[in-house]
Amino acid sequence: MEHQCASKMFSEGANEVLCEPLARLKKEHDPLRKHMDDFALSVNTIVSDHGAEHWRLELVDLEIKVDAFMKELGPHSEREEGVLFPMMAKYIGRTTGPIAVMEYEHDQAKENIKIFQDSMNKLDLKSIDLNQAKEIALYVHKAYTILTDHFLKEENVLFPMAEKMLSVEDKEQLALSFGKL
Repeated sequence: MEHQCASKMFSEGANEVLCEPLARLKKEHDPLRKHMDDFALSVNTIVSDHGAEHWRLELVDLEIKVDAFMKELGPHSEREEGVLFPMMAKYIGRTTGPIAVMEYEHDQAKENIKIFQDSMNKLDLKSIDLNQAKEIALYVHKAYTILTDHFLKEENVLFPMAEKMLSVEDKEQLALSFGKL
């Protein structure tokens, strides 16, 4: 059975066609970026002087946006961490190199989001001041910065590397595994 994951290079290798499961991961970045752009606007409003009068509402709105983002990020992250990364690690290892970097960046982004969420769960909106709100919101900004760069690395380095590295059987297994997630 011929698999529809053939690599095809265009102008000097700049754009590589990805097999369906890798293309799916790449495509999932679009709605995640939309969420990230939305919460970045909230963060900017909170930390800028322009949002000084509405920062409490913006902070609550930011929490809602981050929660929605995390609901979409979870399954995407599981497909990468639970399936793709271990599959690639068979070929290139996991303790150093691209997989180690990707996992570290996942951990850093999630940790910053967790600190934000934990802070929001503990705070009393009536007693918090603007400086505390800015400090809390900046954790989301850190996650935004990490993930913006991270997605680019995946799209421009990791996914094309996986396309070249993984066998037809690996790609079929990847597709089957993604169907279960």
